[in-house]
Amino acid sequence: MLNAWGLPRSTFYERRRRPLCPRPPARRGPKTCYSDGELLAEIRRTIQESPIHGEGHRKVWARPRVREVHTSMCGGLRLMRENDLLAPQRQPQPVEPKRHDGTILAERPNQMWGIDATVGFTVAEGRVAIFAMVDHATAGVSGIHVAKRGTRFEALEPVRQAVREQFGSFAENIACGVRLRHDHGSQFMSDDFQNEIAFLGIASSPAFVREPEGNGCIERFFRTLKEQLLWVKDFTTLEELAAALEEFRQRYNDHWLLERLSFQSPRQARREAACPRGCCMMIIRTNCPGNRVRYNFFSSLRVSDCFSGMAFLLTPIE
Repeated sequence: MLNAWGLPRSTFYERRRRPLCPRPPARRGPKTCYSDGELLAEIRRTIQESPIHGEGHRKVWARPRVREVHTSMCGGLRLMRENDLLAPQRQPQPVEPKRHDGTILAERPNQMWGIDATVGFTVAEGRVAIFAMVDHATAGVSGIHVAKRGTRFEALEPVRQAVREQFGSFAENIACGVRLRHDHGSQFMSDDFQNEIAFLGIASSPAFVREPEGNGCIERFFRTLKEQLLWVKDFTTLEELAAALEEFRQRYNDHWLLERLSFQSPRQARREAACPRGCCMMIIRTNCPGNRVRYNFFSSLRVSDCFSGMAFLLTPIE
């Protein structure tokens, strides 16, 4: 019959026994011989007599065991929570949604730069500060600098290198339109740093606090720098490290391939952004005396564009 019902025999006999021997519901396992009132008194005594203040419920559970007062840890935690006896502690902050739902990548070069600092080491000077600047569009390194002390003035050196490299000189408002992404480090938030980038026309764009993803381009470069140079080679002096950093900057810009750039190097991506494939450079030199040579870029040329009195030289962009 039990096979026809699909019922185990143990279940059948257990259900027959329950009405004959009713038992009130109780917690399984060994039971303590102390009531909640007695355990609460022991907990209060332990807290008062302990030479250390601010102990958590685990240590409050462990100390009475020396006096042969045995109870469960969960029971002690329940009593301490119900009577507000838990040690004060820093409550975890609620996880907030990310405040930036866009991207930190730029659409074109010299639209946004990112700057940050990391730590290097030399035998002679010990720990040194390394500052670097990258472009958020091409990931190219525009400036890198190392110094014994990472002050606000040393942090400005990659900015000056990038401005001279990309704009050819150093003058007021020469870098208008560039935004500089940085964290809230004391070097980057100082008046000297902010005043100099404002003089150059660069807009400050600080990342969100405690969110290094907002400055992820330079953070990713620092990972590459450490894996390819800082963690695999030893440097004796600051000058030796500075020369190695400059050599790595050139090698990185020329040969480091990035998937988001269609496996191009940063320098190739910058050339591609300046002269897209398929364009031709037309150098127009007029035969009229006194006229200057003009350089223009055209996506296509027609035969009717060529007329007498001018010489054309078409150079396809590789």
